[in-house]
Amino acid sequence: MAVVADKSKRYDRGIRVWGAHGQEALEAARVCLLNAGPTGTETLKNLVLGGIHSFTVVDGAKVTPADLGNNFLLTADGLAASRAQVATECLKELNESVAGSYVEESPRSLMNSNPDFFRHFTLVIATQLSEAGAVTIDKICRQHGVRLLLLRSYGLLGYVRPSVPEQRIVESKPDSKVDDLRLSNPWPELEAYAASIDLAGAEDVLHSHIPYAVLLIKAAQQWRQEHDGQLPGSCAERTAFKDLLKSWQRHIDGIPLEEENFTEAVANAHKVWAPPTVSSELRAILEDSCAAHITQQSPSFWVLVAALKRFIEQEGQGQLPLEGSIPDMHASTQQYLELQRIYRAKADADAAAVEAHARNILEAAGRDPASLPTSEVKHFCKHARYLRLVRCRSLAEETEPASCRADSLRAALSSEETAANAALYVLLRAADRFHATYQRYPGSFDSEVEEDAALLKSQANALLAECGISGAGGSAAGGVSDDLVGEVCRCAAGELHVVAAVVGAIAAQEAIKLLTGQFVPVGGALVYNAMACTTSVFAF
Repeated sequence: MAVVADKSKRYDRGIRVWGAHGQEALEAARVCLLNAGPTGTETLKNLVLGGIHSFTVVDGAKVTPADLGNNFLLTADGLAASRAQVATECLKELNESVAGSYVEESPRSLMNSNPDFFRHFTLVIATQLSEAGAVTIDKICRQHGVRLLLLRSYGLLGYVRPSVPEQRIVESKPDSKVDDLRLSNPWPELEAYAASIDLAGAEDVLHSHIPYAVLLIKAAQQWRQEHDGQLPGSCAERTAFKDLLKSWQRHIDGIPLEEENFTEAVANAHKVWAPPTVSSELRAILEDSCAAHITQQSPSFWVLVAALKRFIEQEGQGQLPLEGSIPDMHASTQQYLELQRIYRAKADADAAAVEAHARNILEAAGRDPASLPTSEVKHFCKHARYLRLVRCRSLAEETEPASCRADSLRAALSSEETAANAALYVLLRAADRFHATYQRYPGSFDSEVEEDAALLKSQANALLAECGISGAGGSAAGGVSDDLVGEVCRCAAGELHVVAAVVGAIAAQEAIKLLTGQFVPVGGALVYNAMACTTSVFAF
């Protein structure tokens, strides 16, 4: 019990965000970091503090004076020692509950000699790899079903790129939600409860504590009776509907009493004529081929999506399962609890119907119908309205000229809002091509900066030409500007801690999304432009 209490206190802030089940997922995560530079250690530091199970650092370099200038997790005592070892020892001091180990070998060498090494990790964080190295580790991780997060800090440019074939998100946790109260089409139990409340005959105290949901159900029923079964449509009708609610308030000498429940009803009247709908993202998931063809290998997510679709078509009659929770309302304790029980009972019944469909689907696929826990079904139904799916293209697809998304790249380079960041994306790839050709990054020698700028721009234009995009004329014409080319050469691939810290913070958030299955990760390459303090996400 003491250990549990200690964890609850230590990880309290995280648990408030992603819940106890999210924290359990983090505590089961085994993370591999490639290269212990500032970008990688800043990212891993955040995850160690968050309570991952363990980490392994892969780095064949020694600590140099340059490392001491940009990496706060390396100290002068470790000069000339293994960078992987020194970083691991420092990281382990941050959280004694997290196990740490290291491998003194370059990531590139390990990828070539022992690709199976990576199969045992939950997440691989690959930092400061060239395009060729990134493509290699992406292929390895996809082969073994391991999540991958690619990071780069390159001067004043940051890059974060998750690579997962499919991230299935039940708890997407949108910024705003619409309460699903079914006010315009209550089910029989809710309708009967609302009808049982005598609004006209209620005493003043009870009258002022009737939940606004009940008031709106009654108002919607009366409106429909008086308007041929239609709900308010025009602005004038909606105003009249609110006036109907106000007319039910008690008065003293012609002056309406201050009844907070009626104020809430008027403020929430839009929930009658604007109930939550099935979003385009959810419709796409319901129509996905993975839900139509359930096999013995199908994840439970797709089994439940298939069951959800059957529920919507049958019992739900076009509606999703009821979530079951209700917002806070000005009401008596008894009435609020009675209303809450009605909503929960309906949610449980809907979840049971979805579970029955899921068991039939599992049985038809030759799987054990009891293999899906009821708790998982209820959790899925509660969040069904906000299901999300992210599929990342492989790095090979993104970087191959034959599969280049030229239209998306051209549009990004032509848009005033994204032109600079899209150009930086192109220049980062061009810098890797420069390195592959000259075995150094542009700007490595001060005497050759101008010459390197011309060569780098030539590489960028060649890359664009392969995608069918003209690079002449700068970013306004769909290319890259000379100013950005000069900036990329000026930094000479330096890994600045100020940029690494920002990239590490963003990357840690994306890592937590991937590990917990909560929130929606970026579906492409996130470019951080420290010169303009902007970010853009590109799915090229």
